[in-house]
Amino acid sequence: MADIFELCKVFAIWGKTIMIKIMIVGQKWLAEQLLKQCLLNSNIKVVAVSPPNKNDRLALLANQNNIAIVLHYKQLTANQIPNDTDLILTAHAYCFVTAKARNKARYGAVGYHPSLLPKYKGKNAIVDCLENRELVTGGSLYQLDDGWDTGQILLQQSVMIDSDDTALSLWSDKLAPLGLELFADYLRALINGGAK
Repeated sequence: MADIFELCKVFAIWGKTIMIKIMIVGQKWLAEQLLKQCLLNSNIKVVAVSPPNKNDRLALLANQNNIAIVLHYKQLTANQIPNDTDLILTAHAYCFVTAKARNKARYGAVGYHPSLLPKYKGKNAIVDCLENRELVTGGSLYQLDDGWDTGQILLQQSVMIDSDDTALSLWSDKLAPLGLELFADYLRALINGGAK
C-alpha cells in the first residue's frame, strides 16, 4: 500500500494533479453517498460500481452519471474489475472481494466496517456491540485481505453509544455517516500524498 502514497507524494512535489480511478462496491445509502462524494472530487474518476442489484441506490446514481455497473453476488472476481482500476472501495458491501480481484486493482481494496476492529467482526457487529452493552463503538477503514474484516487498519474513529440507541439508529445516525467521513479523510490523504 505504501507505493500509492509514494506516487502521490511525487506528483504533489512536482505540482501535478493525480487522477485515481476507483471502483465502488456496496449498496444503499453509504455506497450512494460515497459515489456522490467521489463525483465532486476532480482527482477521482469512478470507473465502475458494483451493487447487489440494478435497483439499488448506488446503481441508480451510477446510471444517471453514465458509470459502468457490474452486479455482484456473494463475491467480486477479477473479471468484474475494469482493467484501469487503481483502488476498490467497499461501502456497506456483503460480498467477498477475491484476492485476484484485489490484485487487479493497482492498490488493492479498502473497506469500511462499523466497529473498532479487531472487535466485532462480521455482519452483526452493531447488534453484537449493543448486546454486550458497550458504551463506545466506532468505525474502521481497513485494507481488505483474505479474511472477513481482518486486514490492516488504516483509520479508526470512535463514537459514544447513547442509552436510547438501537442498531438502526446507531448505524444511520452515527456509524454510516462516520464511514463516509473516514472515506473522505482517506481519499484526501491519498490524493495529497500524506496517507500511510
